[in-house]
Amino acid sequence: MYRVWNFVTNYSLLLIFGALIALVWANIDATSYHHFVEFELVHDFIIGHPHYDAAGVVEYRSLTLHYLVNDVLMAFFFAIAAKEVWEAVILKNGSLRGRKAATPLFATAGGMFGPIAVYLGMAAFLGSDVYDAVANGWAIPTATDIAFSYLVGRIVFGAGHPAVRFLLLLAIADDAAGLIILAIFYPSGQLAPEWLLLSLGAAVGAYVIFNWGPRMMDRGDQLRRRSTWVREKLTFWPYLVAACLSWYGFQESGLHPALGLLPIVPVIPHADRAFGIFSEAEQYLTDLLNQCEHMLKHPVEIILFFFGLMNAGVEFSAISEPTWLVLAGLIIGKPFGILLFGWFAAGPMKLGLPQGMRTIDLFVIGCVAAIGFTVSLFIATVAFDAGPVQDAAKMGALLSFFAAIISIVAGIVTKVEKIEN
Repeated sequence: MYRVWNFVTNYSLLLIFGALIALVWANIDATSYHHFVEFELVHDFIIGHPHYDAAGVVEYRSLTLHYLVNDVLMAFFFAIAAKEVWEAVILKNGSLRGRKAATPLFATAGGMFGPIAVYLGMAAFLGSDVYDAVANGWAIPTATDIAFSYLVGRIVFGAGHPAVRFLLLLAIADDAAGLIILAIFYPSGQLAPEWLLLSLGAAVGAYVIFNWGPRMMDRGDQLRRRSTWVREKLTFWPYLVAACLSWYGFQESGLHPALGLLPIVPVIPHADRAFGIFSEAEQYLTDLLNQCEHMLKHPVEIILFFFGLMNAGVEFSAISEPTWLVLAGLIIGKPFGILLFGWFAAGPMKLGLPQGMRTIDLFVIGCVAAIGFTVSLFIATVAFDAGPVQDAAKMGALLSFFAAIISIVAGIVTKVEKIEN
């Protein structure tokens, strides 16, 4: 991402602002808030919430404000996340390739298994009724909000501390795992996997016609006239059309449509290197994939404001067992899971830690990674139907922001030495 400090700051503040408005509104006049969120833009449309007939067939779709934000516009947010994951995995200098990524990947696994174990274990302890009601939300505390974590990580460790880089690697891997979890475990409707052929066809068609094809025709042509013409004249439009088709394929397949742009991201022409997530130097990369990310910067900031507004409107009276389960999974499961798995990778497995990092820093990183917020809130909306359980789980995701305070205290207690440059 480019000009990352401004990006992350604006993104964080706008999201928080939207969430705060929603919280205040819902607790002052819940009825008007929910009427606003579920306002129907189009009653019978090709996209929107499905309404089924008696035979279980989609009778019509209604496009609401909530669907527009969560299922359509949030696809751009997940596309940016996918772009960072793709570069980290596929490029030769990608941050998730090679030995340097081994310990962060193990720590990521701990940061997912730990929260799941705490969440489901405590739910089982509270009784079968509670367990049955909340079990489907097991993935909510696995998420890490990458932007908030980055901000807090800089405060706790300083911008130059190797733990900040470690945290970013962990967050990228966490994003990748989160996208897989959303796709597999949280379909948005009845599954019709044949529709994924539309998404696959759109991705393959865009790649062959507008990426691979022109490059093949330019073999031996140093001026690369065909590739240049496609890039300068058509720019991102073919990929936008492919993205629309892919998104529609996801909607009709029953997978969550917010993930609908993921198949298109890898087929967009990209540079053979990346400076790394949150590196300001990425503004100088002029490949089409980075150009698309740059163009999405401000729209995504606004989208996330509306995401907070549409999803964070929870009454404080909704706080109940799911709230504490989500918080426990994040605040207890994350730090200890990351510490345990990270220590095992660095010590017994002899994969090591970055120079300048201590083992106890893994625990502090886990505290920072416990800020679930955006992605936890999103998973809560798809894990449960609208109602008391969903509201309580959302409140847990929102309250995870207080992990920032815990992180600062943990940094002081463990005597983290800040490195600013």
